Amino acid sequence: MTSRGVLEQLQEALQLAQKRRKAAAMALAPKHRGGEWEEFRSADEAVLAAERALAAAHGQSYAVRFDFPLLWDTGAPLPYLLQNDYRTFLIFFVSDADPSWDGSYVNVREPGSSAISKLALLEFKGCVSAKLGSPNEDVIEGHPLFGKGLEAYRPLTIENSAWLKEVEEMNSVHSSYAPEVWARRTHYFFGFHDSTFECIAQSIAVEERQASLPEVLTEVCERLVK
Repeated sequence: MTSRGVLEQLQEALQLAQKRRKAAAMALAPKHRGGEWEEFRSADEAVLAAERALAAAHGQSYAVRFDFPLLWDTGAPLPYLLQNDYRTFLIFFVSDADPSWDGSYVNVREPGSSAISKLALLEFKGCVSAKLGSPNEDVIEGHPLFGKGLEAYRPLTIENSAWLKEVEEMNSVHSSYAPEVWARRTHYFFGFHDSTFECIAQSIAVEERQASLPEVLTEVCERLVK
């Protein structure tokens, strides 16, 4: 089969998966008979898989999940990015569901509080670029990677990353440029509620802390000046 034929098949597979997801979403509206949420999640997974396959066939950037031990709070993760020329840290609140919560109230999080919380402390090793900001979840559809396997609230890596290639190309003029070093770097993507974090690094060191946010921020600041 020609490459054009393969692309047409992949495009058709994506369209069929999108139709299935739309039908599954509509089935969630009336009274449930059972299995509606399972079908919607399965249909959504099919769409994401089709998006990734089509983007890969076109040689485009696309997002995939990777094995990560923590999930962040979907309501108020309150991410903090602290970095200097040599070290990069990301801090956020970990998802901590209250089994007794009945939906009748909202817990307001105070970042400056001394209350003990579940926090993630991440250090991105060999980080050459990082950013935290737009888009938030309301405009995630405007991100260039949307429709190419992108998911909110999931730890993702970007395959065939255009951003990584751009940064590598800038650095390729250096006399010590080594392609094999850049081949070990990864484009990471974390979609939060009010912002998006992306970086290019070699690896991640992950710690889960039971502490107050001010305590962890102070610790990271001390690490940055050592």
